[in-house]
Amino acid sequence: MSIHKEVILKIENVSTVYEGERKPAIKDINLTVNVGELIYIVGPNGAGKTTLLETINGLLPYIKGRVFVFGMDLQKNGRKIRSRIGYVPQDFMVEPDEPFTALDVVLMGLYGKLGLIAKPTNNDVDKAYRVMKLLGIEDLAKRPIGKLSGGQQQKVMIARALAKEPEILLLDEPFSNLDPKSREMVISIIKNLNDHGLTTLIVTHDIKSIIENCRRIVIMMDGRIIADASMNEAKRIFEYSTFHTHVYL
Repeated sequence: MSIHKEVILKIENVSTVYEGERKPAIKDINLTVNVGELIYIVGPNGAGKTTLLETINGLLPYIKGRVFVFGMDLQKNGRKIRSRIGYVPQDFMVEPDEPFTALDVVLMGLYGKLGLIAKPTNNDVDKAYRVMKLLGIEDLAKRPIGKLSGGQQQKVMIARALAKEPEILLLDEPFSNLDPKSREMVISIIKNLNDHGLTTLIVTHDIKSIIENCRRIVIMMDGRIIADASMNEAKRIFEYSTFHTHVYL
């Protein structure tokens, strides 16, 4: 007997071009994601991994194809869709004189649901503190975000994404600035959230950080998906591919 799976994201023949560029950064992408899946997206630099996440989050307009998230057309419902997605970008380092505190940044994750002019309630602040405590950074709440280390800023950005209580979590190289202990903690948190049904897509170069219960790995190269595989299949592809030196085995 087959088990019905609910589709949460569907990408059909999508190509995306950055402004000012002529060559598409991703080309003819097809991807279907079901509710509760954990998917790693791997490949060498320039493969299109970040572009794919930015396209899913409605940050880059696509020139071809269609994207449906939560059953809605992304081009027509981008703002509504983004309010239900938690996104941690790869390049987020802030200037040392940035005036916002770590708590301010985490609360910004709620603006998609609260609105830009709405004042966070005590419940919102409590929620932000709970997420920061989960990541072990509650003691940084009042410190300026620009004065924090790269790893601390990364945890703040993850807390910001989780404070939204998202239905889809998009993480772009979430372990890159973390020490081994922090990386294990974040992996454990992601695994626990996924175990409770949070659909999660993670871009990474380091397949050593891939969570044990991950059953799907999407491999990209030159803006295309070249494989949609299990962990064991992906390792065999890496072993015999020409870009294995760019992915940490």
